[in-house]
Amino acid sequence: MAMGEPGREEYKIQSFDAETQQLLKTALKDPGAVDLEKVANVIVDHSLQDCVFSKEAGRMCYAIIQAESKHAGQSVFRRGLLNRLQQEYQAREQLRARSLQGWVCYVTFICNVFDYLRVSNMPMMALVNPVYDCLFRLAQPDSLNKEEEVDCLVLQLHRVGEQLEKMNRQRMDELFVLIRDGFLLPAGLSSLAQLLLLEIIEFRAAGWRTTPAAHNYYYSELSD
Repeated sequence: MAMGEPGREEYKIQSFDAETQQLLKTALKDPGAVDLEKVANVIVDHSLQDCVFSKEAGRMCYAIIQAESKHAGQSVFRRGLLNRLQQEYQAREQLRARSLQGWVCYVTFICNVFDYLRVSNMPMMALVNPVYDCLFRLAQPDSLNKEEEVDCLVLQLHRVGEQLEKMNRQRMDELFVLIRDGFLLPAGLSSLAQLLLLEIIEFRAAGWRTTPAAHNYYYSELSD
């Protein structure tokens, strides 16, 4: 089942139960008719459990924020979403210790929300440092030994690295010092992790672009 306002993105929500699907549909069409704080919690809970959903949930959040602003002129959903993201952010080490998949889903989700949510056509400043802190955690030696975390780090930098750098270049420089150190001191680093780290270093060096030569090299290596 897909849902969406006419002409807008459609959201695949077949992994939700029927009651939740109805809640989300109503939030998009008539946001004043539902508890939008509950909607925010439902979306965050599902994102922590479903990494496929977490990659696209920011788009749904953006659409609900737009609908609430248009219909009610309020920001209950956005406030609830940011409060819940902050709660999970403050408990991120516990989350990582409890569930590596949940942690990777959280980072994917907060980066996706950062990618979609705008204030006056600019990324939300409130999310810049939390997103950076999550990426710094993924660049620590114990995380670089886990391919799921390396994969998440590289994917998120492909998605939001350029935007983040515009918001705070110094922190991006510091993050890439960690990434280079991790690549150059490969204690326990898998060959795939090394390849991914090298690719993101070259990606940033080329102005957040993949050159044709790099594309041919890395994607032929990955397919092998």
